Amino acid sequence: MRILASLEPPAQTPPAARTVDRDAAPDSHPSARVLVAGGCGGIGRALVQAALDQGIRVAVLDLPASIERHPPPAEVVCLAADAADRTALAQACTELGDRWGGLDGAVNLIGFMAAAQPLAQTPTTIWDEVMRGNLDAAHALSAALHPLLGEGEGASLVHVASGLGMVARPNYGPYSIAKAGLIMMTRQLALEWAPTIRVNAVAPSAVDTAFLRGGTGRSDESQPTRFDTAAYGRSIPLGRIAQPGDIVGPILFFLSDAACYVTGQTLQVNGGAFMS
Repeated sequence: MRILASLEPPAQTPPAARTVDRDAAPDSHPSARVLVAGGCGGIGRALVQAALDQGIRVAVLDLPASIERHPPPAEVVCLAADAADRTALAQACTELGDRWGGLDGAVNLIGFMAAAQPLAQTPTTIWDEVMRGNLDAAHALSAALHPLLGEGEGASLVHVASGLGMVARPNYGPYSIAKAGLIMMTRQLALEWAPTIRVNAVAPSAVDTAFLRGGTGRSDESQPTRFDTAAYGRSIPLGRIAQPGDIVGPILFFLSDAACYVTGQTLQVNGGAFMS
């Protein structure tokens, strides 16, 4: 797949999105076709713009509220669906398949974090909600995308996990466990889908986005951050908290031909916060 692992900073996201035309014929443009699930979040918007800058055809799947708050660029195919809703997800993937015929790459940026609290005191409703919105949604998305990726050329699926899925920290239990499950899901899919489709994961540390302020589509994005980001940045060996563009390059690498012999791997992107 002709994708460059570019680290150039993305431009600002222009307004106006469009929805899929159910009656449209599949596009005949020869460039790579990539779906970004969760493409309206901070990392997602940066990734979408970087992909567009490379001439990649991009589709975004996200919650209706997220699309309304952060409309993707006009040339992006926009799919409004909750990835945890398997019926809505299947419909969205069918529409995209009818239009494009398949996918050469996909990125899973879906997920959210509940309020911090000890695991043993976490209510069952919160546990279920976090698992549904992170691990269950990743499974549903992977299953729905498999036929589309099977029609692609050098197809690649990239899950965005978290450093919290690799190192335990107090009060992030459900989210950490869900992301640990996502890392194992990445390995399992990589094994089962080889040699046709590569599956890898990126595990970022904290990234300075709305995710730390309530989440895109789940809040007004103005809540106080979950922790002191300045102090956190000073604790990182590279001296700062991650920005969305720091995660874009590794994702593009996994999507690109440069990673054609890489599958089942999880790349930590954390400024040296955790080294293995």
